[in-house]
Amino acid sequence: MRIKSCLYFLGIGCFPISFLALVNILYSFHFDNFSNINSYTATLFLSLITGFIFFKIGKNFKDDITAYEQIFLVLLVYFLISFFYSIPFYFADYNLSFIDSYFESISGLSGTGFSVFENISNLDPPLILWRSSSQWIGGLYFLIFIILIFSNKLIGFKFVDFSFNLEKKLNFSSNWLSVSIRTFFIYFFLTILIFSLFSISRFFDSFNLAMTVISSGGFLPTNSLDRIITTNLQSIFLSLSFLVSLLNFYLIYNIFFNRSDLKNHKEDSYLVILIIIFSMVFYFIHELDLLSVFVNILSSIGTSGISLGEVQGNFALYLLILTLLGGSVLSTTSGIKFIRIYILIKALFAEMYKLVKPNVVISSNIAFSEKKINTENIKMSFLIFILFFLSLFILSSILLVDTLNFENSFKLSILTLTNTAASNVYGIEQIQFANLFTFSKISLIIFMVIAKVELLTIFILARKLFFKD
Repeated sequence: MRIKSCLYFLGIGCFPISFLALVNILYSFHFDNFSNINSYTATLFLSLITGFIFFKIGKNFKDDITAYEQIFLVLLVYFLISFFYSIPFYFADYNLSFIDSYFESISGLSGTGFSVFENISNLDPPLILWRSSSQWIGGLYFLIFIILIFSNKLIGFKFVDFSFNLEKKLNFSSNWLSVSIRTFFIYFFLTILIFSLFSISRFFDSFNLAMTVISSGGFLPTNSLDRIITTNLQSIFLSLSFLVSLLNFYLIYNIFFNRSDLKNHKEDSYLVILIIIFSMVFYFIHELDLLSVFVNILSSIGTSGISLGEVQGNFALYLLILTLLGGSVLSTTSGIKFIRIYILIKALFAEMYKLVKPNVVISSNIAFSEKKINTENIKMSFLIFILFFLSLFILSSILLVDTLNFENSFKLSILTLTNTAASNVYGIEQIQFANLFTFSKISLIIFMVIAKVELLTIFILARKLFFKD
């Protein structure tokens, strides 16, 4: 593994953190809130210097980066950038340990939304903005990784080729800049679009909520979403915003600029149909408020976890299961993903049909693509399922050693492995993350990152390192 080939891109990944730290410094000056400004200044210079050093060291090796080193780069970005993000949390006046600070930053960058803070209303506004920006930058990095790295045929367990992707076959070293710039501008435009929907609310809350929703994150600028979303109109806008974040990243772009490509967004059509079906079924069975049901279902499938109100016990279980589904492959959502579930269900029915009619010819076309499902796709989908439940067993066992009971440890493990915030709609008791054992926090940190990049990533790297042949 040649670390130097990763350092160039890792250094570039540090520079946006410097810019966001500068934004927080300017925000602090503008609103005369200087309580934490030194920590943002330290983050600014530390990330800038580190980025420049890595940039210089890796500049001559950037063209030699392999597919396996690109995967390693993803892990490096998450763990290093989270260190920079933890600095303001650590030096703020809230008596956080370094593990708690790092936990908060990893939770934001991965879009999970677990928080060591018990009362968000007590935080100073610049720190709330800093928390929200960690989700936003994490969502941007994740989209760039999907497009540039996980589209690689050697790594193709994300099945990006089954989803509409504006970018064609890419060379990472030569195309990273153009793809990153285009991804940034689309992502920024979608953020502004969502913010404009929330602009009828308070500006600060709307801005932070927009960064949360676009990144499928779980951090809120207040203790409860009910304090921001207070009318039916705002609930409708929130639902539309969730749709933007969980459907294909390029859908809005194609609606405005390339309508001929809309026919390739059949994956999104199936997801919308599923969302409508789930909403109608849950509404008629439980007779809950339709808008609340719609928001909670969208939030669950989109693996955000922020929710409106409380729900009944059975409905909480349904919502928890929906977090496994996830949104489009090319979105900021986590979860197992609809495509993999579809492939396994189709493979199951195909095998059952062969038992009844052995000589029948069964179409292997995937429903929303002309591409065919092959044996490798089925094996990969099945492997992802096995690894997910293996991770669920391991993490649940670790959390059981802590103060959590079996139910809470199991539910928290599912939410961790789908990068979903632990809100009350999942029937989980209020968890004080700051009071968990250090080993539990470290385990959650590791699994939050694994959930974002998937455990298979670790196995691929391990195979490369220890079984080079």
